[in-house]
Amino acid sequence: MIGHDPRELAERERAAHGMLATHLEEVVAHEDHIQAVEYDPELRRWYVRFGCEGRDATTIYFDLHQRTLRYEVYFLPDPPDDNLELYRFLLQRNHSLYGARFSIGPDGDVYLTGRVALEHLTVTELDRVIGVLYEIVETWFQPAVRLAYRRRAAP
Repeated sequence: MIGHDPRELAERERAAHGMLATHLEEVVAHEDHIQAVEYDPELRRWYVRFGCEGRDATTIYFDLHQRTLRYEVYFLPDPPDDNLELYRFLLQRNHSLYGARFSIGPDGDVYLTGRVALEHLTVTELDRVIGVLYEIVETWFQPAVRLAYRRRAAP
């Protein structure tokens, strides 16, 4: 387990940065379903955009922190009135999801989020995260849209 030694933490973070840059920019970027991989050095954030069947595209945001890699997908805009059924649906999906969870952001929009400790971050784990997020979006985006934006019967 990583202690509090700043040199050890900095080295772990440098190694994670190198692995992420190499794998995302040189391997993942060349996969058929990947549309773009970009890096913003000011934010220390990678953007991995992939095509979907249920929507035009989805972008995974990977943020490198001192001890973790945080990832996020913008899933759905803040739904209109009466969100209880949608939120129940998403929480029920959370019960069986692995590596990501649905959450409501400060803006009210719905996201898929997760974290992995740098000590557990490997190429295999990174590929698993990308695959899990892709599968969740492909499986649950259209049902969530139907629940969030269906027409309500007039009272």
